[in-house]
Amino acid sequence: MGNVMLVYKIMPEGTETDLGKIKEEIKLIVEDEQGDFKGSNEEKVAFGLKALIAKIVIPDEGGIVDNIEERLKEIDEVQSVKAEDITLID
Repeated sequence: MGNVMLVYKIMPEGTETDLGKIKEEIKLIVEDEQGDFKGSNEEKVAFGLKALIAKIVIPDEGGIVDNIEERLKEIDEVQSVKAEDITLID
């Protein structure tokens, strides 16, 4: 089995949402799923709104991708989660 690189675009509910807090929640979720949070960056969307682009590496095992995506959607002040890229890396 290899690993999978996931790249998610996470949209906050508004311009006042603390992206740092969301990032910390992502780290906890990824660690709980035996993954590795590889970092993130902010992407300007419109009118001061910024999306969080999160990069995650997880083992290529059944169900983990779905679990992470569902848990990301449950984070407070997250409006939406979209998979931008899912790639087998080794």
